[in-house]
Amino acid sequence: MLINPDDTLERQNEKLKAIASSLMRRVEQQTDQSGIAYAQFERAALLEDQVRTRTRDLEQALKLLHESNVSLERANADVEAAQSNLTDAIETITEGFALFDNSDTLVLSNSHFCELFEDISGKLIPGMHFDGYVDLISRSDFLQLPPGETPEGWAAMRKSRHARRNALFNTQLKGDRWLQVSERRTPNNGTVVLQTDVTDIIRLEREERARLKDQQSRLIAATLDHLAQGVCIFDDQQRLVGWNTRAAELLKVPVTRIALGARFAALIDHMPRDFILSDKITRRGLLEWAARPSERRAIRFELTQPNTLVLDAFAQALPDGGFVISFTDVTEERAVAARLRALNEELEARVAERTTELEAAVASAERANASKSRFVAAASHDLLQPLSAAKLFVGALQGGQKSGLEEDTLSKALSALGAVEGIIDALLDISRLESGRAVFDKRAFPLSQIFRALNDELSPLAQQKGLQFRMVDSSLMVQSDPSYLRRIIQNLATNAVRYTRRGRVVLGARRVGRDARIEVWDTGPGIAPEHQAEIFQEFRRLDAPASASEGLGLGLAIVERACAGLGHSINLRSTPGHGTTFSVTVPTARAQDSGTAEEVAPIMGRPGTDRLIFVVENDNELRRAMAMTLEGFGADVIDVPNAEAGLELLAELGLKPDAFLIDQQLGPGRSGTEFYDLVKKLYGPIPARIVSALRDPAFEAECAKVGAPLFPKPLAPADLAAFLHGLTQDERSETNV
Repeated sequence: MLINPDDTLERQNEKLKAIASSLMRRVEQQTDQSGIAYAQFERAALLEDQVRTRTRDLEQALKLLHESNVSLERANADVEAAQSNLTDAIETITEGFALFDNSDTLVLSNSHFCELFEDISGKLIPGMHFDGYVDLISRSDFLQLPPGETPEGWAAMRKSRHARRNALFNTQLKGDRWLQVSERRTPNNGTVVLQTDVTDIIRLEREERARLKDQQSRLIAATLDHLAQGVCIFDDQQRLVGWNTRAAELLKVPVTRIALGARFAALIDHMPRDFILSDKITRRGLLEWAARPSERRAIRFELTQPNTLVLDAFAQALPDGGFVISFTDVTEERAVAARLRALNEELEARVAERTTELEAAVASAERANASKSRFVAAASHDLLQPLSAAKLFVGALQGGQKSGLEEDTLSKALSALGAVEGIIDALLDISRLESGRAVFDKRAFPLSQIFRALNDELSPLAQQKGLQFRMVDSSLMVQSDPSYLRRIIQNLATNAVRYTRRGRVVLGARRVGRDARIEVWDTGPGIAPEHQAEIFQEFRRLDAPASASEGLGLGLAIVERACAGLGHSINLRSTPGHGTTFSVTVPTARAQDSGTAEEVAPIMGRPGTDRLIFVVENDNELRRAMAMTLEGFGADVIDVPNAEAGLELLAELGLKPDAFLIDQQLGPGRSGTEFYDLVKKLYGPIPARIVSALRDPAFEAECAKVGAPLFPKPLAPADLAAFLHGLTQDERSETNV
């Protein structure tokens, strides 16, 4: 190869020119006729052309190189100008400025940086590490280290602050100079440090603080001087640091004896000797209290100067270890209290005198009341005779051929006579109960005979008002006077219907131990607590829409007095806006044995005593037969015709029966197994049997799955007795376990 590609263009051109010259000489010297000389000439011409091409490329490259050098020089000039401008700008900042890169190496700083540290200002050069800068500062003679701090400790503290992203703190220099140091991180994780001389600001703040403190002291002094109380303030050394002239006046200590800095003991010594301290407080005790700051508790006592002055003193510790004592002149208050005590004694004597007179008036009123009761009893008896005759005459007019208007008029007349008879009976009852002449005929009887009669009587009245009247029948036997107990329950239920505008009234009973609690629930307006005692007063009616023909407000008065005479307790629970519940507690009695029970009793005894059985059966006759049989065995029975009625009754009464007897076919709605499954979810497992004539293994498995085995129809008394006896046996087994 004649040309080396790695040579420069200049070197390649030189070689080509040399080759061309050599070839030309050889052409000129040779006389060969074979044409070799011409070929060499052509080659020389070709080489010359290549030399010209390479020369042009070299010139173009040199031109481009020159332009690049010019651009580089211009860029360098711009960088130098920008750096100069940045340096000039940083230098114009009055604060000290330094920039460290992301490796904590000093990049640049201005002349104000660390200029107050004259012994290190020349040692801060670019390339220095941040730790070296901190070490120089910590050993500077111009740094004022905090008391007990070493240069190493200060340097460690400074480096820990540098570890934060941002920091701002003040550093004290000698000569009472202060430097504020601020550190901020740059986007590339470098650090900018600014140092600001805040000496003048701190000195101004110090002067302002002193001025405010002095002003505050003057304000406190002026405030103390305007107080009606005497005040003395002591520091933790028991030295007087604040007081007002009122304290000197009340303590009767010359002002010249009280001065700032005086000891607490001196103040105690200067008090007049005739001052008497109350509440077992002595002068020595006060000194001991002041001498034990950790045991100081606020104390209050009185300073008394006989027949002259009474001071109420209050001493309390302050947070800084000092304490303050205030003195209030209560001489007038104590004098007024003494006069009030004397007046109170006089009033008590007069009250005792009036009480004697009142007792005589009460005795007279009681005699008048007894006379009134006798009059009411006599008048009621005399009025009932013609009233009965009038009812008989009106009754005789009924029947026969009469128009609708005449029959309606006779019906209203009988109703009016009945209302009058009721009012007279109420007055007669009140008279008998108040006079103590009421005779109670207590005996055992079924509660259902009262419930069913009241249901027949009140259901139409409730229906007429758009109310739902519900009677939950009961199989309980109670020990009471049937006539008076019926009157008690009738008054409670009638009032519930009368005062309830919408909703329902429920009458029922539940066993509570050996007693029966008869309850009347309503959804009426309720009775406010402040009025609950008033409703048992005669002729007292709260928010009564009823007319006078419906009563004189004697119903609850009769209830209260009749319950007291019978020994039955009566209770009232009411929430305004949500309804009222009256309850009467009556002792239970033994149920009379029925014929069915007598057949089984010799064999099984009375296995259902005190058991509450819940029967759900849609066949009325079968349901009643089951209830009568179970009651004959001593059980208490609640029966309903369907699942919905059963769930509603359980929720209303809040009872948990001892066992369930549930028919499977309950008509539309839930089946027996579905009903019992829901009962378990609401009240937990309760002994139960599903009553059905179905003999299907799958159905028996379904009953067993829900926990209520199949009780196949037809039922016999012995089956029910065995069911009750099984409940007793299960309970005994659980007790033995």
